[in-house]
Amino acid sequence: MIRGAYQDENNHFLTIAVQLRTSQVKLKGVFTHDLKAKPLNWDDFRFFLALARHHTVSAAGRELKVKHTTVARRISAFEARIGSRLFDHLKAGYVLTQAGENLYAHALVMEEQAQSVDRQMFGMDAQLKGIIKLTSSYDVLSHLVIPQLANFKHAYPEIDLQLHASSLLADLSLREADIALRLTPKPPEHLIGKEILPLRHGVYATRHYFEQVKKSSGIDHTIDHTTIVWRSEPKPEWISQHFPKSTIALAVDDITVMVAAVENHLGMARLPCFIADRLPNLLRLDLALTPSTWGIWVLSHADLRSTARVRITKEFLYEIIEQQRTLVEGLESVYFEGSQPKLA
Repeated sequence: MIRGAYQDENNHFLTIAVQLRTSQVKLKGVFTHDLKAKPLNWDDFRFFLALARHHTVSAAGRELKVKHTTVARRISAFEARIGSRLFDHLKAGYVLTQAGENLYAHALVMEEQAQSVDRQMFGMDAQLKGIIKLTSSYDVLSHLVIPQLANFKHAYPEIDLQLHASSLLADLSLREADIALRLTPKPPEHLIGKEILPLRHGVYATRHYFEQVKKSSGIDHTIDHTTIVWRSEPKPEWISQHFPKSTIALAVDDITVMVAAVENHLGMARLPCFIADRLPNLLRLDLALTPSTWGIWVLSHADLRSTARVRITKEFLYEIIEQQRTLVEGLESVYFEGSQPKLA
């Protein structure tokens, strides 16, 4: 397999690259020893970059998945090999010396080149087997992907699909993931992919909440409703338009927490239809909302466009999201029968 062959030769290939770059002593002010006599290994630079970024051997060790003592030992050996001290060990942590600063920019270039080679070699793999790392948010995976996974595993049993649930955008350039299924208004320009469907929202609450309000004086925009909002948007447009007298019951920064608050009758919230319409105890109000500019995107790095299992997995994601169009677009919503006003 090409991937495995490349991994076996990785250090050798990159060692040659380092030797070619450093033998002409282009890094003036860093190396004081003859590098032809003491060739460097790419792993030296991996340890150097990790410590430069994290400033402690413990944090660098966690990134590299080694003990902190290994990091300290490798850095000391690296400094001895090049004949320059790269770090000052201060109370605040490890800080780059001038020699370290000089080396850092060159090490970043080498890192990007190594990552590019890795992506390109992975992209040459034509086999429908091996690992695929898919990253997405917990709600997208649990509501849109996992219910459909049995079909994928049956069709491609040798593809080891690994799911990474995170609200953060994984760095596909670093191969933290091979494919990203993301809710976004505009993906990064260096990634390729397409928007499958636009994201649609509604205002939801439990039947219990609506009936309690209805007992008071009916559901309309004059009632003092309680709402759950995003911490980053304390007075959203839908509240100003339809419920200007409402009070905020809770401000949150996570969609799972927002859904839990609504399900526990704390108030109403604007939720993605693909989440709320899966929950039988939530009902939607018939309100006109400004459409979101966000969509559901399937993304990957351009270097992986020829990888067979990446292509097949992306096609699977396209298909299963498209099959759930009515759910994503809010056409399966169950409305509260007494909801008012019914706005155009």
